[in-house]
Amino acid sequence: MTAPAGPVCILAGAGTGKTRAITHRIAYRTSNGEISPRHVLAVTFTARAAAEMRARLTALGAGGVQARTFHAAALRQVRYFAPRLLEGRAMPELMESKIRVVGLAAAKAGVRTDRAAARDLASEIEWSKSSLVEPGEYVVAAAKALREPPVDSAKVAEVFAAYESLKRRQGVIDFEDLLRAAVWGIEEHPDVGEQIRNQYRHFVVDEYQDVNPLQQRLLEAWLGGRDDLTVVGDASQTIYSFTGATSGYLIDFPRRRRDAVVVRLVRDYRSTPQVVGLANAVIRQARGTEAKLRLELVGQRPSGPEPELKIFPDEPGEAAAVARRCRELIAGGTPASEIAVLFRTNAQSESYEEALADAEVPYVVRGGERFFERTEVRRAMIALRAAVRSIPGETPLVQAVVEGLAGTGWNRDQPPPGGAAREQWEALAALVTLAEEYAATPEILPIGEAGRVQREVTLSAFNDELARRAEQQHAPTVAGVTLASLHSAKGLEWDAVFLVGLADGTLPTTYAKTPDQLEEERRLLYVGVTRARQCLWLSYGQSRAPGGRPRRPCRFLPQLERSGGHTADRGEHGTTSSRKPDRRRPQVSSCRICGATLLAGADRKLGRCPTCPSDIDEDLYERLQVWRANTAASLKVPAYVVFTDATLVAVAERRPAGPAQLVAIAGIGPRKLGQYGEAVFALVAGASPDDLAEKNFES
Repeated sequence: MTAPAGPVCILAGAGTGKTRAITHRIAYRTSNGEISPRHVLAVTFTARAAAEMRARLTALGAGGVQARTFHAAALRQVRYFAPRLLEGRAMPELMESKIRVVGLAAAKAGVRTDRAAARDLASEIEWSKSSLVEPGEYVVAAAKALREPPVDSAKVAEVFAAYESLKRRQGVIDFEDLLRAAVWGIEEHPDVGEQIRNQYRHFVVDEYQDVNPLQQRLLEAWLGGRDDLTVVGDASQTIYSFTGATSGYLIDFPRRRRDAVVVRLVRDYRSTPQVVGLANAVIRQARGTEAKLRLELVGQRPSGPEPELKIFPDEPGEAAAVARRCRELIAGGTPASEIAVLFRTNAQSESYEEALADAEVPYVVRGGERFFERTEVRRAMIALRAAVRSIPGETPLVQAVVEGLAGTGWNRDQPPPGGAAREQWEALAALVTLAEEYAATPEILPIGEAGRVQREVTLSAFNDELARRAEQQHAPTVAGVTLASLHSAKGLEWDAVFLVGLADGTLPTTYAKTPDQLEEERRLLYVGVTRARQCLWLSYGQSRAPGGRPRRPCRFLPQLERSGGHTADRGEHGTTSSRKPDRRRPQVSSCRICGATLLAGADRKLGRCPTCPSDIDEDLYERLQVWRANTAASLKVPAYVVFTDATLVAVAERRPAGPAQLVAIAGIGPRKLGQYGEAVFALVAGASPDDLAEKNFES
């Protein structure tokens, strides 16, 4: 990166080496004497990213560069200048969390809250302050931004005002106050501003698409009208707009700074060309402002396996198949720490925790508590145990669970607004789904050698099942398969990635209603796809529980949409048209081993996924090959005209014993049945090609 001093905008696609680009730019400028390392401030969004940047700069000989998060840089400056800014008064204490004070403010405003509601109110206050919105401006600003506050917006404004008042009385500040204090110190105190600008003369901002208005205000204060600024970002990875982040600053950078140098990094060094191709296909259909800067990535790694697209009858079947595949990958030499299962919401983790535990695959949950450790789940389990005494024993299990959860305030038909409250609601909804699965599959369990007995389907037995699952999933693990939400996975990468639950209503979430919200959901999928280096699995269950209501596949994956077997096509932003089913669509079939819907023609012919184990009869396959060669020679046609290689493998694996089984193999119709059926059945029964040749000669 040898661009001259001045504004530089690096548009860096996923896996294109953006950290390498910006650290080498800094190192190049410091090594040639253009700038001093101590005059550089590099800003990023996580302490991990800042630490990585410092380590790389030190290795490149630029160890004096300050690489910090926005908050860490602001805290350092505010603490240093506090005696001057506060005229000898002590600096207020920095709160680690808003929840306690927000709860007090809500009570003062007459708003009843639990911990989830307090978290949602805290999120609204954080969004407001990051967006430079004051309490009196909240109602109008929230309406313009299409926010979905957890309570009436006027009440949120009251809580916001009470929160600010309580903070002042308690002598504490939050993280947004910290940034505001840094801005105030620079803008309102010329001596402070001059000293900071003398110290920091060259600025680098990583993940610039995630900057919010308050952070941009601080950056402008640091710059003080100067233009030695390098920013790096990817508009296609804008997934935090709900927190106030906006890609607008990245998108408008060349317009606001007319002499800016714009660099595009499109060579992807992380993922195989197959993964890169799917990522491009997902983001190519993007619309809206961010799409103006989308990049067409070019894979640089050697070729790898095609992404696996799988459809299962239900979520439990999907989770079980994922766990089996994880176990196979680990057995084949892939470290468990290089495998990730990614989903849209943390409430989805339970199915995969259970399935991996059953498969004896170690796992770790990133960015969230394990399902049975969540406060609302623990409370729900207590409520369900108490409900055994109050709900009649003959009550159907699912109804009993719903009634028991109602005692906690949960309402099956009224999911609440607000992210934290909604996630809490979905966690309890997952318990109902477990009850539906439990009631639908009363397994026959072995009891020693004496026989088998049907599992009891009662609320008491279901509580025992929940306790068993909770105990299993509390087993300590050190290194294992990563379970994480798509938001938590940003910035990370693994050799093998499973993107699960790709059904409309989950991804995109049902709460994404506007075109902008839907486009952010598409970008979330794009982020998930680009986490994979080598192996990528994409799947969904056609229903949440066995026998449940069918769902449509994620609209952002056209491969799944075409293969879903549905008669209505969903438009770009959720509209549905009642077109007649396309007769040209391939017949949907399932893997005879794992049950997944088969998408590729070769897989449908074999009747199994390419990764599922083959049960081929090697002797039959050899005899089929000899027979095909003899038949092709006698007909004077190429061998593939008789049967393709894939058809021979399918016959040798499936060993058809009659016409119906033979024509069930894709590519074999009535004509080939009439031509070759008798010979194939004879070979399957044990005949040799020579026997068939003699029979044909005699006839």
